[in-house]
Amino acid sequence: MRPLRYSINITLDGCCHHEAGIPPDEESMRYWAAEMERADALLLGRVTYEMMESAWRRPGDGTWPGWMGEWEIPFAEAIDGAKKYVVSSTLSDPDWNAELVRGDLGQAVLQLKQMPGGTLWVGGVTLPSALADLGLIDEYEFVVQPVLAGYGPTLLAGLHERIQLELVDRHEFRSGAVAVRYRPTYSTA
Repeated sequence: MRPLRYSINITLDGCCHHEAGIPPDEESMRYWAAEMERADALLLGRVTYEMMESAWRRPGDGTWPGWMGEWEIPFAEAIDGAKKYVVSSTLSDPDWNAELVRGDLGQAVLQLKQMPGGTLWVGGVTLPSALADLGLIDEYEFVVQPVLAGYGPTLLAGLHERIQLELVDRHEFRSGAVAVRYRPTYSTA
């Protein structure tokens, strides 16, 4: 069974709003580009899918926008070209290398995990909380930014049960951010 990894940037106080941390730098973008390259497919909720599409979809003319630095292009290319599965009851026709996931969430994600291939990557806030409650996340990867936001949504707020984790990897960035990767102790992946 292929593993499902939840990856997200968070602040030191657990805020997971995408504008609360430190803006990405070259080192962190290289890290995330490599993570996207390793992912076999992305699993996203509608809100995250639309947010990522608006920022990282290659424009129709094939030219990346002027606001994007050269160091951001590898990440943009990786996420733009990735296969995407979108969990939504309101989106009708995603067209950014995506297909809809409908029906029972647990059964649908189990089917995706049983398909041949490598790691599935999930991002966002709401969908990962539901998947964590279902015991479907095999790895948690947090890039903890050295910022205290003091506001905003917090990571995995409202979990129904505590999930015990074990550290499996750690990477420190020059910015002071730290990427930590954990596996639930109940995981078989």
